[in-house]
Amino acid sequence: MSFGTTRTFKTACAAVAAVLATATGVLLSGAPQAAAAPGGCPDLNVIAVPGTWETTRDDSEPTGMLTMVTRGLPGNVKTSYVGYAATALPWEGEVYGRSKREAVTNARAIIADVAARCSATRFALIGYSQGADAAGDLAAEIGTGHGVVSPDRVVGVGLISDPRRSPTDALIGPPVPGTGAGGARIGGFGWLSQNVRTFCAAGDLYCSVPVDDIAGRFAGFMTQLSAPDPLQIGNYLLTTQSILAEALLPGWSAIMAAPADNPAGEQWTRQVQQFLTSGIHQSYPRYVVDNNGATATAWLHNWLVDMATTA
Repeated sequence: MSFGTTRTFKTACAAVAAVLATATGVLLSGAPQAAAAPGGCPDLNVIAVPGTWETTRDDSEPTGMLTMVTRGLPGNVKTSYVGYAATALPWEGEVYGRSKREAVTNARAIIADVAARCSATRFALIGYSQGADAAGDLAAEIGTGHGVVSPDRVVGVGLISDPRRSPTDALIGPPVPGTGAGGARIGGFGWLSQNVRTFCAAGDLYCSVPVDDIAGRFAGFMTQLSAPDPLQIGNYLLTTQSILAEALLPGWSAIMAAPADNPAGEQWTRQVQQFLTSGIHQSYPRYVVDNNGATATAWLHNWLVDMATTA
């Protein structure tokens, strides 16, 4: 064998040995490349559901209140905005009930798709107004074991001005009376209860209707029934019973006690008009919720950052 042939043979042997050593090392080390997350799979996927009029069916771009929550999140976080009708009245496109159901369906589909491809990805659900209504319903579905992922994969749920807020939900900020205009979710959030945070400014009639306000509670509940979901018939009946039990007697007493020159119906109408012109429902970027001066949107942003940095 010539010198050149010998050198070529030794080089080839060295290359083979290097390949075998590398392969052996991978096997002995537990194949770290095989265990790594697939390409494009985030550690945390934030599912953001905007409020009424903040998005459309064809729009999944960041818009509205929640952009102040999701802007500047760490690089291992992916934010998926849910496009849906986001209307409330039939001449706008869809009645509230059908619009909200579309938001739930679209958010559910996003989670199902990512969960199927990314087994290690965790999820957070956030929503504002009608979007909080939808995100909360989906969280309740998952938390009670009927969702597209197991509850342990949802590490946080943040709801701003949730129309189905319950007095027992974990409220961030000063105490507020009453309940959500649409009535609390029967059964709550199940296994996700400890991971849910809700925000409601005093005077926001979407999330804080006085318990004895029969007109306000029935008005809010009727928006939920604008396109009833057959799977929720049991919950509708229980919500009706709750409203009647809690609000009928005191509400009727207030109606009867109202003076003739200032009837209860006109009082309630003025209350709603004052609320709509007050800007309270849009105040969450300024609404301070803790002793450090954090606003609702800033607090929720920081909470998501903490989730992203927690293994």
